[in-house]
Amino acid sequence: MTTTTSATNNHHLSPAFPGRAPWGTANKLRAWQQAAMDRYIQTQPRDFLAVATPGAGKTTFALTLASWLLHHHVVQQVTVVAPTEHLKKQWAEAAARIGIKLDPEYSAGPLGREYHGVAITYAGVGVRPMLHRNRIEQRKTLVILDEIHHAGDSKSWGEACLEAFEPATRRLALTGTPFRSDTNPIPFVTYEEGNDGIRRSSADYTYGYGNALGDGVVRPVIFLSYSGNMRWRTKAGDEIAARLGEPMTKDAVSQAWRTALDPRGEWMPNVLRAADRRLSEVRKSIPDAGALVIATDQEQARAYAKLIREITGEGATLVLSDDSGASQRIDDFAHSQDRWMVAVRMVSEGVDVPRLAVGVYATTISTPLFFAQAVGRFVRSRKRGETASVFLPTVPNLLGFANEMEVERDHVLDKPKKDGEEDPYAESEKEMDEANKEQDEDTGEQEQFSFEALESEAVFDRVLYDGAEFGMQAHAGSEEEQDYLGIPGLLEPDQVQMLLQKRQARQIAHSKKRPDEEADLLELPAERRPVVTHKELLELRKQLNTLVGAYVHQSGKPHGVIHTELRRVCGGPPSAEATAGQLGERIKKVREWATRMR
Repeated sequence: MTTTTSATNNHHLSPAFPGRAPWGTANKLRAWQQAAMDRYIQTQPRDFLAVATPGAGKTTFALTLASWLLHHHVVQQVTVVAPTEHLKKQWAEAAARIGIKLDPEYSAGPLGREYHGVAITYAGVGVRPMLHRNRIEQRKTLVILDEIHHAGDSKSWGEACLEAFEPATRRLALTGTPFRSDTNPIPFVTYEEGNDGIRRSSADYTYGYGNALGDGVVRPVIFLSYSGNMRWRTKAGDEIAARLGEPMTKDAVSQAWRTALDPRGEWMPNVLRAADRRLSEVRKSIPDAGALVIATDQEQARAYAKLIREITGEGATLVLSDDSGASQRIDDFAHSQDRWMVAVRMVSEGVDVPRLAVGVYATTISTPLFFAQAVGRFVRSRKRGETASVFLPTVPNLLGFANEMEVERDHVLDKPKKDGEEDPYAESEKEMDEANKEQDEDTGEQEQFSFEALESEAVFDRVLYDGAEFGMQAHAGSEEEQDYLGIPGLLEPDQVQMLLQKRQARQIAHSKKRPDEEADLLELPAERRPVVTHKELLELRKQLNTLVGAYVHQSGKPHGVIHTELRRVCGGPPSAEATAGQLGERIKKVREWATRMR
C-alpha cells in the first residue's frame, strides 16, 4: 500500500499540463483535482467514481492519477473508454502532453512497445469484450471509463463493460452527469438505498456546477428564452395555433416546439440573428468567442448553416455525426477565429472547444442529461469574468433544467411507483392515448397526413440566471431585446445579477409610459409569468379551489363571493381562464386572508 502524500509531489507534470487550466494555475492542479487525488491516494480503492461538472477538468484529474499509478507501479498500462471516436482521439492527445502514450487506433493483437495503453469507445468494447479482457488479464491495468453513464446506454454495452473490465486492477469512472432517464444499472457504480427505499448512485468525489462557479472554474450561464405564436397542421389534418410557453398538452408542446425550430419559419432566423448580435457583444471582450447551434438532425443543421450565411455573410462550420471529417472540422474550428459552428448531437458531450461562449439549443431532445451536457459545451472558463449565453425556446422542461443548473443529481435505479391514485392524470391520459389509437386505427388517416409546421414568430420572453428570471416580453429586433443582448461578455457573477435587475427596471419604466393601446405583448416581468405545463395549471386551479373551500368554512362566505373578491383584488379573468401567474397570486391572497382570521 502506498503511503499518503500529496499527489503532485510524486510525479512530474509537463509545464504545459493541464493545457487549459484557469488563470495563474498552468502547472498545478485545481483545488478540487488535488482534493480528489488526495482522497484516492488515502483510500486506494479498486473502483472510484468522480462526478465533476462539465468544464471542470475531469481529463486532467484522470491523467494525473494515471501518471501517479504508473509511476508507483500500481498499474502497468492504461485503457481509456470514451463515448465517441472524437473523444477517444482527444484523450490520446491530452495523455501525450504528459508523456502517457495511448493508441487511439488500436483494434486487435499485441500493442506496440512504445504505448502505455489504448483509447477505445464503448461501442468498440460492445463488439469485442473478450479482446479487451484478455489484454487486461495479462498486465495490471487502470481502466478510465469516461462519461460512464454511457455504459448504461444499452444492456449489451453494460454487460460488455462488465465482462471486459471485471479483472482490472483499478477502475476510475468519470461523469459530469451521473443521472440517466432510465433504470439500467451502470457498471462499477455503487448504489445505496435511501430512507425511501430507492437506490441511488454514490460518488466517491463530487464537484458540482455551484462549487465550480464559486471557484471561477466555470462560466456563469445566462439563458435567453424566446416565445412566439406558432401554427401547424397535425397528422389528422387539423390546423392549430398556440403560443410557445402557454400551458398545453404534452403533444401540443412538442408540436409547437418543432414548429419553432423549423428553418422555414420566422422563429429560427430571428433567434439566430439575436444570437449573432450577442456573439458580437461578447467578442468585444473575448475576441475569439465562438457560437454553436445544436440541431436535431442533418437536414435542419444544413438549413441552419444556410441561414447563418444569409444573416452574417459568413459560412458556418458544419459538423455531421456520420461524416468521417467531423473530428478534424471540430479541431480546426477550435483553433480558428471563425464565428459559427452547427452540429448534430456529437458536440453535445465532452468535446473541448473552450472558446464557445454562445449557444442555440435548437433540438427537441428534452432529457436533463442531454441538456446538461449540451450546456457544458459553453461553460469552460479561460479567463476570469467570462460569461456564457444560451438561447432556447420557452418550453417548460427546458426552463426547469435551466433553473436547476446547480442541482446535483444521482442516478436513480428504482423509480417510485405511480398508480392512478397518486397521479390523478395517469389514468385519464392512458385512456386518452387508447382512444386516440383506436380512432387512428379506425380511420387509417395517419398515413395521409404528417405533422407540418406552417408559421412561426419569435418574441423575446425572459432571461434566466442563477435560478431567477428577468425581463418583460419584447419584439425581435427591438431596443428592449437589444438591452439584454448587449450585456457585456466579461462580468463577475454578482454583476450579471445586478445588470439584469437594472435592465428589467428600465423595461418596466418604459412600459408604464407606453399607451395601453400600443401594448401588444404581455407587460409583466418574468417572475409574474411562470411557464407551466397543462398538468401544473390544473394543479394550481385545484389548489386554489381547495384553499377557497377551506376559507368558506372559516369565513362563512359562499364560494362565489370569495372567488369574485379574489378577482377584484388580484385582477384577471375567472379561474378557468386565469394564467398560472394570476392563479398563484390568488392562492397567495387567500392564504393571507386565512392567516389573518386565525
